[in-house]
Amino acid sequence: MKIGFHTDAFNSAVFSFEKALQWAKDHDVHYIECGVIDGSAWIHGLGYFPHISLLEDPMKMKHKMSEYGVRFSQLDSAYPLSGKDGMYIGVQYVCKTLPWAKVIGCENIATTDGLYKPEGLSDTEAMELMKRSYSYIVELAELYEININIEIHGYFTTKPEMLEKMLDFVKSDRLGLNLDTGNTFIAGQDPVEFCRKFVKKIKHVHIKDVSESLAMSLRGKDTGIGISHCAVGEGVNADNIRKVLEILRDNDYNGVLSIECEGKGGILLEKSLDWLRKTLKELDIKEEK
Repeated sequence: MKIGFHTDAFNSAVFSFEKALQWAKDHDVHYIECGVIDGSAWIHGLGYFPHISLLEDPMKMKHKMSEYGVRFSQLDSAYPLSGKDGMYIGVQYVCKTLPWAKVIGCENIATTDGLYKPEGLSDTEAMELMKRSYSYIVELAELYEININIEIHGYFTTKPEMLEKMLDFVKSDRLGLNLDTGNTFIAGQDPVEFCRKFVKKIKHVHIKDVSESLAMSLRGKDTGIGISHCAVGEGVNADNIRKVLEILRDNDYNGVLSIECEGKGGILLEKSLDWLRKTLKELDIKEEK
């Protein structure tokens, strides 16, 4: 399996994207995931934002990343597709990311639903809107040969019966799952059972632990964690993560394990990286670089 991290680890550290690349190189990590913005803003232009803009040239970015020995595991275009504006904003957002991802050589794009039940829509209506959105997106993704992954993050995706229907919106191998160990747990679900049920659909994985205090206050009351302030291996979800890795190993998963936690300049992220590498060795899983 491959190890990577999401650059949102450095949001509060106001890293530039290139500084995140340097961190990856310094720690022998060769896969990263970041968010994309359709346009730009002062915080991006001044270098206080560890994500990329679709206005940036993908070929120039590809060459820059190669200098650091880093490539994208996934681009995050997860504007919620479950609300009324999902078809108008979210679909365009994903579709504009597709050609950029193709040029730079990224095989995965993350999508998701909203954190809460969409206002003014029944569950059936929202599911129908999402089906139309994913049908259009995946048809385009097949042309670009890029996977569209549904991330477990919101009102629908954290419910296994709903997620199963979403993954069956279209009959295409390009529609897959981004398993998130932290979001499944905080939603009151079992990450291990989620992994076991959907393992054949998993194309990308977010490795995220949960602190005991956060679990006690929010588990079963929320659907997603914006950013975990807990190093992987130090929270109440560590044993579940280990079991998830075993299931992935036994089902020949060879994709990326993308660490998601607050970086704080690298402290928690470094601890997470050390724990994950140690655990992979203990489970006889080779780290591919």
